[in-house]
Amino acid sequence: MHPPSEPGRIQLAGRTVQLAWLREHTAQAAPLFTRARAEVGHARCLCRRPALRLVIRCTRAGRYHLAGWPGEGEQHESTCPFHKLGPGHSGRDRYSTQAIKEADDGVRIRLATPLARHLERPETHQDAHDEPDDDRHARRTVGLLGLLHWLWEEAQLNTWQPGFRHRTWHHCHALLRRPLRETTVNGQGLDSVLYLVPPFTPQAAAANTAALEAFRVRLGRHRTTEQRGLLLGQIKEVTPTPYGVAYRLAHQRTPLYARTALHTRATRSYRHAFSTAAAEHGARVALFVVERSPGGHLVVADLAAMLTTRTYIPADSSHEVVMADALAARRRSFIKPVRYDSADAVLPDFVLTDQHPAAYVEVYGIHGREAYERRKAEKRAIYQHRGARLIEWDVARPLPDLTHPGRHRPGLHP
Repeated sequence: MHPPSEPGRIQLAGRTVQLAWLREHTAQAAPLFTRARAEVGHARCLCRRPALRLVIRCTRAGRYHLAGWPGEGEQHESTCPFHKLGPGHSGRDRYSTQAIKEADDGVRIRLATPLARHLERPETHQDAHDEPDDDRHARRTVGLLGLLHWLWEEAQLNTWQPGFRHRTWHHCHALLRRPLRETTVNGQGLDSVLYLVPPFTPQAAAANTAALEAFRVRLGRHRTTEQRGLLLGQIKEVTPTPYGVAYRLAHQRTPLYARTALHTRATRSYRHAFSTAAAEHGARVALFVVERSPGGHLVVADLAAMLTTRTYIPADSSHEVVMADALAARRRSFIKPVRYDSADAVLPDFVLTDQHPAAYVEVYGIHGREAYERRKAEKRAIYQHRGARLIEWDVARPLPDLTHPGRHRPGLHP
């Protein structure tokens, strides 16, 4: 018989420590990482017994971190930070290793959008929604939406557990910092080229202003090249300007400016994120490519936007916002699969991870469209083949019963 599991604990070089301690004290834990890597070759996650292997990585800066063992993410407990859905549950499956490569020194991402623009060459705008998708070939680059979804998935911000009371931008910021430190994009450290808007507090206001200014001065023209950066934040409002719009972000006083043509294309490509329902019932998170204007303003060269709930669970429509909120209210554990750059990927709307085998939730918000009905039939056939439990909601009808099956038993409270 195996000893009991110890969720949240890691075995490293013969010692058992809390994962949270390892992540907060990487320098202090470096001797443990070094020894485990040399003697065993891996760490062990104790969320299950027998323990599951974890990859030990070391960045070029000498910072150690842990990652799930390839192909074993689904074996971890659903509450474990290393849990991942199996194949067919993420748009990440559409990429080749040229686009996203997990190496010993971290994750390397090949971003389709250049972060250094040569001024002599004309630039055209074409995002992942406009590109033809050829299923015969895996994508070799990651678009802006793909990078945004990758960050959300790596930080497990597309998951929800009953123990979560509420999730704020402060929580998102803390969880996103880890993948930023462990990733390179087009050969540069992601934490150096991406400015993650920090949560505002009066005590941190001066430090936040200084960090934004340090990011800004790295941008701009250098001989025949214009250096760009990435900025990730939550859009609070969009206001008109004489030349286009200003994106005003939560937690940040400095706006971002964009021309009318770019904003028009963005609202067409990410219509759910820019809808009235998003502003009223959810949130909209965006990843911007920014440049510094001659006057020192931050100007948007491109962007990807994502609709989320107010607790930052991604959603593909306002109806999915309603469903995600309802699942959270019923104290369900679930994961929202994200599409990355694959607009036509056939993915579940939600996966319920608090029952075995996992159950699936589908939200049907469109009627009479042939392509939509074909995809619905395709999904149903997949679930039937798997013998999976399926919960369906036609938005023209009331929500179905979302209570956990175990809570229906006599003597148990919902």
